[in-house]
Amino acid sequence: MRALALNATLKPSPQPSSTEALTRVVLDALEEQSVECELVRLVDHDIAPGIVSEAIGDGDEWPALHRKIIAADIVVMATPTWFGRPSSVISRALERMDALLAETDEAGVPVAYNKVAGFVVTGNEDGAHNCIAEMAQAMFDIGFTVPAQAWTYWNKGPGPGEEVYLTTEETAWSQTTGRAAAHNLVAVAHALSVNPIGPPPS
Repeated sequence: MRALALNATLKPSPQPSSTEALTRVVLDALEEQSVECELVRLVDHDIAPGIVSEAIGDGDEWPALHRKIIAADIVVMATPTWFGRPSSVISRALERMDALLAETDEAGVPVAYNKVAGFVVTGNEDGAHNCIAEMAQAMFDIGFTVPAQAWTYWNKGPGPGEEVYLTTEETAWSQTTGRAAAHNLVAVAHALSVNPIGPPPS
């Protein structure tokens, strides 16, 4: 089983990212359940605006990310909170994922069917529930399945970075919730692998 996490921090590598720190809690818990995990920091890639899977002009790196999404059984969308909303980076990724609506496999099953989605939100203001709701609605529309409690969030400060974040007692709830999200993501992904959703009625 494969999991792909898309980190939509505004900070390019190698800057510390609180969103990455919390996402790694989820990925670590997934790896404990024998899930092969990959984390991609979206801002490190040139992603052109658009709603297609193909490259939009020279240098557009979305097609490679699209292939990673298609290969994954679990996709974790991770974003900081800005003004109570998801970052512009995750919004651009979701816009490009709109193309998945029209993509099917050889059996006519939409390519996002039988994949599950989870969510991570970090930030220094309230709005995590709204961010999760916005991302979940988009992933529902695309065809992903969202399990119960497939999210975690952190809204305790301005983003302390990985080392401080992981050693702060106030993160205990976020980490416990992240591990629970991983548990639920694997459970539903496994259920779908055994009893997959077929093509929709014509």
